This record gives sequence, structure tokens and C-alpha cells, in this order.
Amino acid sequence: MRRTEMLQEIRKMRFEEIYLGWSESRLNQEEAALILGVSDRTFRRQIDRYEEDGMDGLLDKRLSQASARRAPVDEVMAVTDIYRKRHLGWNVKHFHSWYLRAGGSRSYTWVKNTLQSKSLVLKSAKRGVHRKRRERSALPGMMLHQDGSSHQWVSGKKWDLIVTMDDATNEHYSMFFVDEEGTESSFQGVRDVIVRGGLFSSLYTDRGSHYWFTPKEGGKVSKTQLTQFGRAMKHLGIQMIPAYSPEARGRSERAFETHQDRLVKELVFHGITEMDDANRYLSKTYLPAYNAEFMQLAPEDGSAFVPWIGGNLDDILCQQDERTVGADNCVSFEGRKLQVPANQYRCHYVRVKVRVHRYANGELAIFHGPRKLADYDQQGKLKELKKAA
Repeated sequence: MRRTEMLQEIRKMRFEEIYLGWSESRLNQEEAALILGVSDRTFRRQIDRYEEDGMDGLLDKRLSQASARRAPVDEVMAVTDIYRKRHLGWNVKHFHSWYLRAGGSRSYTWVKNTLQSKSLVLKSAKRGVHRKRRERSALPGMMLHQDGSSHQWVSGKKWDLIVTMDDATNEHYSMFFVDEEGTESSFQGVRDVIVRGGLFSSLYTDRGSHYWFTPKEGGKVSKTQLTQFGRAMKHLGIQMIPAYSPEARGRSERAFETHQDRLVKELVFHGITEMDDANRYLSKTYLPAYNAEFMQLAPEDGSAFVPWIGGNLDDILCQQDERTVGADNCVSFEGRKLQVPANQYRCHYVRVKVRVHRYANGELAIFHGPRKLADYDQQGKLKELKKAA
């Protein structure tokens, strides 16, 4: 199943459940739209299409046809060339007035977005907003938090505690120690959640470099330049939400205050000093006890989780890098030579672009499109050849 088809099926499954909750007045339009990752207006349109054409009305026509309202490339280039050559430095309002007098027909917003996309006009700084307390999500799986806390959890050892928790119920789905927070630990937290409950709607994180690429230090994150983690979340159809202050992550921050107080004392009480023992204690004793004490009921009945139907999860939640096969049918990857074996699909793979997957256990695999060409151990040796030897 192609990724677009998979996301289409997940979107339809999720809509039917949310539509039922809305029709029974368990969810309002704002809550239902947030679960689906769309605006209130889009949700109302989807309701009309669903009630008129059924599930076929939910199909995204953008996947099969181009918008008839999209401006031709020649027109976009003409507007940007005129501004660059004759009006550089004009503000958008001034230039748009001239553009209309010269016979142009596009809106102010179209002209502004076109010039900003070509970096000819800078975007204005966002004005201050009135902040208010954010209510919990209506359903489990609607929004999850993931964060890490670096702390001296046992005497003389500083580890990172990675927690993935639900915004609606405060339930901790995944909790473990690692030496250092990063892409692999984030993958593991998401994998634990999906294996246990299924796909969720959105993930709220800080702006760590493994979550987001930030072009300007302290500035806004890029929604187009994706990290390895961001690429995986996009593949799964999970919306990522960046937090721009510790206050925005208040619920996870307060949970870590509790862990730093209680967990340190419990590890000392049980004489635990090694990470493996600490992780076993977390999963078998501390996590169930914490959820039993601090878990809350969701504001609404139901769940925003949907079953995972996309195949091998490990091939999504892993590092992926593109490489070009050399003249000897080998791929160079981090100082190792990965030999591409012969197969019935091609005579050779010389100068073909392939994708190298590195899994959590350090093993590797090479893919050409959706097809896996070979598996390798941590040293880069073909598994088949290794077994034969």
C-alpha cells in the first residue's frame, strides 16, 4: 500500500469515528476538527461531502488533479521579475496598488505570498497575543506530549528520562532511561505508543534539534526542512506541534517535577544503580503505579487512536539516508561498504539512488523504492552470506 493510500484510509477511518462523536454531541466542531488536523470550516465541508456522497466524498482530489485556480508559472515569474528589477524595496501594499493599476488581477494576499516565497519581501514579526490556559484534549490519542529530562537519577550518574504522555488523561504510555536524548529515543517512545494503542493525531514537543530544524537560533522552526524524526511523523500522518516556551509544555514539566522527586527516592530505596535495572523497574513497577495515581478521565468518551495498518513500523521509525550505488555495486555508508547482491529485478544497480535504513539495534538495510534489496549486520556484512558461511 502506498503512503498516500495508507493516509487516505487512516483519514477515512478516523473521520467516521469522529463524525459519530460529533453527531451524538459528544464532541463539538472545534474538538472534532482538532483531532482530524483540519480547521473548523474544513470539517464542516467534510460533513457535507460525507452526508452527500459517503466515504467517496472524503477523497482528497488534490492527489489526482491539479488546482485549476493555480497561477501559471509564467505569471509568477513575471510578477517577481518586475518587482526585482523595478520596485525592489517597495512594501507589498504599495507594489500591489501599482500592480492593479498596471492591469493585474491577483489579490493582495497572492502578491504578498508570492514575493515572500521568493525572499523578496520579509515577513513581519507576529504581534503579541493574549495567552490563556489551554484545556485538555477531549479524547485520548488526540494530542501526546514527548519530552526528556536530564537529571542525576542515581548517585553519580546523569541519565535522560524520556516520557511520552497523553494530554487528555495524563497517562504515561512510554517511559525509559537513555544516556542521551535524541532521534533513536524519540523513535522508541513513538513506537511504544503505536504498538500499544495505534496511531495518534498529534505530538507536542520542544524545539530540540532531533525534532525540528530551526534556521535561526531562537526563531521559528521550519515546516519544510524535516529532521529524520519529522520525516517519519509526516509519513505516519502525525501532526507535529512545536512549543516555544517551557510554560507551553506545562503539563509535561509538572510531571517531570514529580518524577525527579519520587523516582530518585524509589531507585535509592530499591538499591538500583544500573540503567537496565532502572528501566525494568520503570516498566514493571513505577509506571503502572504512577498511572494508577495520576491518570485522569478524558473530558469525552471515546478514543482518537486508530489501528496501525501500514506494514513494518521499524522501516519508518529509523534513520534513512539516500546513497548512490558505485561501479562495484557497493554503497558507502559511515565507513562501511555495503555490497548490493544480484537479484531478478535489475541487471545491476550502478549509479542508482537507493535508501539505507539504520535500525535501532544498529543493523542496516538497503531499499530501492519500496523493495528491500538486502539486510546487513552492524558491521555491514550481508546476513544471507553470513549465514551461508
